[in-house]
Amino acid sequence: MIAVLLMGSGVAAFVAVLRRRFMLATVTGFSMAPTLLPGDRLLVRRAPLSRLRVGDIVVVVPDARMAGPRARTGYVIKRLAALPGDLVPERVPSPSDAQVPPGWMAILGDNPDVSRDSRDYGLVAEKRLVGVVVRAIAT
Repeated sequence: MIAVLLMGSGVAAFVAVLRRRFMLATVTGFSMAPTLLPGDRLLVRRAPLSRLRVGDIVVVVPDARMAGPRARTGYVIKRLAALPGDLVPERVPSPSDAQVPPGWMAILGDNPDVSRDSRDYGLVAEKRLVGVVVRAIAT
């Protein structure tokens, strides 16, 4: 009986650690097509900006600027286009020849015709970062 309780609490502790390090997100729009499509489920590893590279697909919590004309729910999933110290990407609002300041990032959708991203709302604060996409999970 004690062994079963210990094993159960060990499993619960392991699950708690996994939940702090990983999460699942679901793609809802076409801004990352053809890379990601609506309904794709993603395994996301929680990570600070300092551990990411340009080109990673990231998940962020939207702020009021990112909501646009309609209320936004859930997460924003985009490709990391610039890190602190990089030049601000073309068509992202900023002073000319500006570098991305510490604690900020630029994110862009793979499908610019339908994507609301840093070209529309500017740089995104690091505190909005949830993590990096590790892989798509079959549904």
